[in-house]
Amino acid sequence: VSGHPGKMGYEDFCWFILSEEDKTTAQSLEYWFRCIDLDGDGLLLPHELRHFYDEQLHRMECLQQEPVLFEDISCQMSDMIKPGSEGVFTLRDLKRCSLSGNFFNVLSNLNKFIAFETRDPFLIRQEREDPTLTEWDRFARAEYVRLSLDEDGEDASISSAEGHGATAWDESYGGGGGAAGAGA
Repeated sequence: VSGHPGKMGYEDFCWFILSEEDKTTAQSLEYWFRCIDLDGDGLLLPHELRHFYDEQLHRMECLQQEPVLFEDISCQMSDMIKPGSEGVFTLRDLKRCSLSGNFFNVLSNLNKFIAFETRDPFLIRQEREDPTLTEWDRFARAEYVRLSLDEDGEDASISSAEGHGATAWDESYGGGGGAAGAGA
């Protein structure tokens, strides 16, 4: 959209951040599918998955994380998505599965991949507290609270601000802090 090959314009960045922070929407699944489908044939094949996973392996090694073999990840991805053809993923396969966001995190976002693998109790608690919130709503809420705390000059962490009592988010959006505030 920017008109400059290899460059990201503002609109491109907005689509990227929306797709990165909430991989549960049809638009974000389509976005990530196009990114991973290197040859544009409508199929995610093992060589394309390996291309992206090799970068994740490099990141794991740099962070001295124990690497997970591609073959193991490939099996886990097939078990998670249950594609029509073993090891070959279509956009339709991914749209059928509620865990498709994790599929793309394995290939593109090491922090989210590790969080899913280790099942961070904070994230599980967030999901249980308000299951109607999307990943984007949770991201927007956490960023709003973080920025509010930065502006106020407070040194409190986001987790303690969200722990008990009203947060800056709740005060701004009239209490509940639910999806109504996130959509404003």
